[in-house]
Amino acid sequence: MRLLHTGDWHIGKLVFNRYMTEDQQFLLKQLEALIKEEAIDVVMIAGDLYDRQIPPAEAVSLLNDIITELTLTLGVKVIAIAGNHDSPERLDFGQNLLKNHGFYIEGKLMSACEPIELYDEYGPVRFYPIPYADPAVVRAVFKNDSIKTHENAMQAVTDGIRMSMDKTIRNICISHAFVVGDTMPETSESERELSSIGGVAHVPIGVYNDFDYVALGHLHRPQRIGVDHIRYAGSLMKYSFSEADHKKSVTLIALGEKGELEIETKSLKPLHDMRCIEGTLEALCHPDAATSVNTDDYIHATLTDQGALFEPLQKMRAIYPNIMQLQRSHLVLKNDHEKLTTQQLKQKKPQALFESFYREVVGTEPDESLMAHFHAAVDKTIAHEGGES
Repeated sequence: MRLLHTGDWHIGKLVFNRYMTEDQQFLLKQLEALIKEEAIDVVMIAGDLYDRQIPPAEAVSLLNDIITELTLTLGVKVIAIAGNHDSPERLDFGQNLLKNHGFYIEGKLMSACEPIELYDEYGPVRFYPIPYADPAVVRAVFKNDSIKTHENAMQAVTDGIRMSMDKTIRNICISHAFVVGDTMPETSESERELSSIGGVAHVPIGVYNDFDYVALGHLHRPQRIGVDHIRYAGSLMKYSFSEADHKKSVTLIALGEKGELEIETKSLKPLHDMRCIEGTLEALCHPDAATSVNTDDYIHATLTDQGALFEPLQKMRAIYPNIMQLQRSHLVLKNDHEKLTTQQLKQKKPQALFESFYREVVGTEPDESLMAHFHAAVDKTIAHEGGES
């Protein structure tokens, strides 16, 4: 059986006031072609199909198109779960009808996680879809007041599965959680922190013991967690500049007999990549620089110029039409500086305040010439107001 693991599509995502729907459609078309080329039998979507609980109409239409194409045209089975961005109730709508056409979707967590059983030449494969649920929801579903953390919650769910699990056959888990191994996994800014009251949001990999493969969703960087068969496929595309160095992909699993599986990743080419560039305004707008990169990419630019600049954003946008962020390097605070109370600020002399401000903004000490101008301005102000410094 050939499986494809993906997740965190976030259809309808808004990045710097720009909807990513066109980019997502471009990638999902590639995904569709890859599924056909690789003769995939089952697609697993590990949560966050949408970016918000009430997605825009274009997002709903796009998801409908890709699922219809996969299930009805290609005959692929699709198993999806709700993530922390999704609305469980909305995803649950029509699930009994949809599964008759090969689309299995789990929105709300149930006390009994019923497996989806499919077959190949080696016998049955059971898929256990575990939709995301806050610990408070799991506590109510299982009627267990001791469930207070994400670890408690996932342990309760997987313990319930093990009670009826046949460990002699192949068992696959699809889960949306923050899972950790011996080291912390890599995260990004575009991941919404999982709610946790009175405990951490982490789930240790030990709760997934006895599964032959664990398809995880939530973290946006593709990565294995401790072992090869427990991993994140990562997000469909880059959703923040903290992901600029990510190599986005989907995961293919060739499932053989019990204990036999081969894993590989396949990259998808985005319509617009997300990149960070740095340099002077003149250098970044030079024709040589513009021809060496894809100027249509989504750009975060850091300008290293020290002096005043005239309309830098307009000049950058003429070369990079999809620029999303522009910042000046000398205005970025490198360190956390001393935070003073109002009373402490009042006690500081104007010269000390100016020197501190200049160091914070420019990163160097003001020179003698600048300080001479500062003192002249202070003296003029004092003389005008007839007061004392």
